[in-house]
Amino acid sequence: MLRFHLAEDTIDQKDIDRLIEWLKGTPRLTKDKLNVLFENQWSRWIGRKFSAFCNSGSSANLLMYYALLLSGKLKNKKVIVPATGWVTTIAPAIQFGFEPILCESDPDTFGLNLDHLEKLLKKHEPSAVTMVQVLGIPHKMNAVMALKKKYRFILLEDACASIGSTFFGRKIGTFGDMSSFSFYFGHQMSTIEGGMVSTDNPLFRDLLLMLRSHGWSKDLDPVSHQKLVKKYRVNDDHKPFVFYEPGLNLRSTDLNAFLGLRQLEKLEWMISRRHANHLRYQKHLGERFRIQQCKDPDATLSSISFCMLAKNSVERHSLAAALTKNGIETRLFTAGNLGRHPFWFNRYGKPDFPVADQLYQCGIFLPNNPALDAQGVDFISKIVLEASCRKKSS
Repeated sequence: MLRFHLAEDTIDQKDIDRLIEWLKGTPRLTKDKLNVLFENQWSRWIGRKFSAFCNSGSSANLLMYYALLLSGKLKNKKVIVPATGWVTTIAPAIQFGFEPILCESDPDTFGLNLDHLEKLLKKHEPSAVTMVQVLGIPHKMNAVMALKKKYRFILLEDACASIGSTFFGRKIGTFGDMSSFSFYFGHQMSTIEGGMVSTDNPLFRDLLLMLRSHGWSKDLDPVSHQKLVKKYRVNDDHKPFVFYEPGLNLRSTDLNAFLGLRQLEKLEWMISRRHANHLRYQKHLGERFRIQQCKDPDATLSSISFCMLAKNSVERHSLAAALTKNGIETRLFTAGNLGRHPFWFNRYGKPDFPVADQLYQCGIFLPNNPALDAQGVDFISKIVLEASCRKKSS
């Protein structure tokens, strides 16, 4: 029987009780006023001007790519994408006809390898770069933003698994021209399923809101809506149902937004728990195993799992067996090198990326969630150390 799960639901009994009371009032359950309220409160919390709530973090990434495609800001359709991330960090680039170029992983944060990134920027001169803030550990954002300024690319920031992490006092998810977040079970907060895209750019905001909802303008502010009405000479009868772009339906509901608003009330506490657990794991295991390193010593590390690298696949197997035997849920580094997955290599071949390959072959996750306490971290770390086949480094 599992004693320690990788993830625990952040929607607790109090949240359920409040949801039941709200439902007794027979509210409108589909997308309505609570969506807008949640978007506004999220924007204030994260520190961005605009946000669009949607039905998943994967949809958030889809919307970012689609808004970029229709923005008129592309000089070409080349986009650099990370070897380490999730499939839906890259999939929309393929689906929308971009030319994705895979970038090796950084040995410290597991994000984009900055040396390889600059080589790709010089060679391909892409319009955009997509990055992932891997597992809640902030990437080297000073260097990333310096490259952005030098090479003038649009930055899409996948912060789906990094809600609440900070880099030199600035929240992750505020660096990209557009940034995505996930409210899936097991992430820092949950709306059951849900995602958000945030931006400071009003053009991207309008495109995100239209593309999320069929391509119509009903979610836009009155000024933006009226500009489209005037531009296309729409008569009064047709105003509510004019489709300005070939949109999708990626909306969420007010039920999900209700949960999101409740989650925001306790988000800082949940982040602090993840941060404390991560530092405790780091203290126990950092000398024995290769782990993610952040260049900001005062960063908030709101990790969804603690990731470490075994010496090889044999050691990883023995660690996983020991953890499972002791009721501790674990899994391999979920994607590792995305270039080793058929969706990529069937189209573009298999890349030779030593760091990403090591993540693919040796990476393993340990539980981290707000329900996990210090004693739990100590016990899990003890099992890992006992199962390890190496000696402490000098």
